[in-house]
Amino acid sequence: MVNFSYYGHAAFLLDDGKYKLLFDPFLTGNPKATIKSGDVVCDYVLVSHAHGDHIGDADHIVMNNNAAVIAIPEILDVCGENVKQIPMNIGGSVNLPFGKVRMVFAQHSSGVTGGIACGFVVYIGGLVIYYAGDTALFSDMKLIGQKDNLDYAILPIGDNYTMGLEDAALAAQLLNARHVIPVHYDTWPIIEQDVEQYKKLTESTSRARVHIVKPGETMELTLNDAQA
Repeated sequence: MVNFSYYGHAAFLLDDGKYKLLFDPFLTGNPKATIKSGDVVCDYVLVSHAHGDHIGDADHIVMNNNAAVIAIPEILDVCGENVKQIPMNIGGSVNLPFGKVRMVFAQHSSGVTGGIACGFVVYIGGLVIYYAGDTALFSDMKLIGQKDNLDYAILPIGDNYTMGLEDAALAAQLLNARHVIPVHYDTWPIIEQDVEQYKKLTESTSRARVHIVKPGETMELTLNDAQA
């Protein structure tokens, strides 16, 4: 069992009951944020890229929790030498106490000179969870789904800066994920989207069940295909 807690925009926490993984902790300045950076408890912080609405409060949270940050080397340089670091790069994987993290490609700018954006495939609590980060649709998503039998895919749907509704629905097809959770929408007017329309489109064109989790809500991720 893994709990998914959505903090707004693209910030969320995965909790297997023992280890807590925080992703893209943009909280300060996030109009949808439902928690303050000083209240976050986590063991690991995973940063997909260095744009301010993703790297966010990573430094502060890592230091407060004596946590480790998982990212590409260029982002770790931004975070500084005084934090625990787990450097990775595209195609690599690392075994950790909760399971495994694999770093995968994302089609997006990085926000740091010399860096690249990424996504993560996380093995935790008996589940395989893919977080796309900020990305455009790209055909190699099919390879991600072939290599990793995805239980959940966490996908941006906001358009303008990332995939929009149609491309994110096609991403669900390519990934062949059993469940999808949309993120990175409605934070600002420029990325407002009809998430119910996304759910309808995706469920009519792929095997995925779409779960709409609102900021501040927690959802239990399970292996049950019949989950509402």
